[in-house]
Amino acid sequence: MAQRIVSATRLIHAPAEDIFNLLADPRQHSRIDGSGSVLEPRSAPDRLFLGAKFSMDMRLGVSYFTTNKVVEFEENRVIAWHHVAMFVWRYQLEPVEGGTQVTESFDYSKPWGLSIMPFGVPEKNRVSMEKTLERIEELLTAPNETEGA
Repeated sequence: MAQRIVSATRLIHAPAEDIFNLLADPRQHSRIDGSGSVLEPRSAPDRLFLGAKFSMDMRLGVSYFTTNKVVEFEENRVIAWHHVAMFVWRYQLEPVEGGTQVTESFDYSKPWGLSIMPFGVPEKNRVSMEKTLERIEELLTAPNETEGA
């Protein structure tokens, strides 16, 4: 089976722990989503863990919801989940000087993944991932509005 993975990487000037905590909180996913399709959790634990299931209200032209399962979870290093189609969204965090190298990837290697190729989904996902990583950095590095008040 062909490996089909789209990814984006960014150096985020924040500790891996802070980034991981943001990713592990499904209530924050709509705040960081660069695609604009993630709305809010329908059902989710406060913090994700290996095997956790969470449902999200979504919108891509029409409203729908998806249920995801966390399939990788290494504290402050890796978190990944998939939905019913078994496509995997993964975040890998690597502490480096000056912050954390974060790679978000979308793995659509399942045989039915070819069905999305004509629609340009992989490239759209890469652009959305770049926006997501930018939003994560903005959220974690923006000056605290209450400082100095």
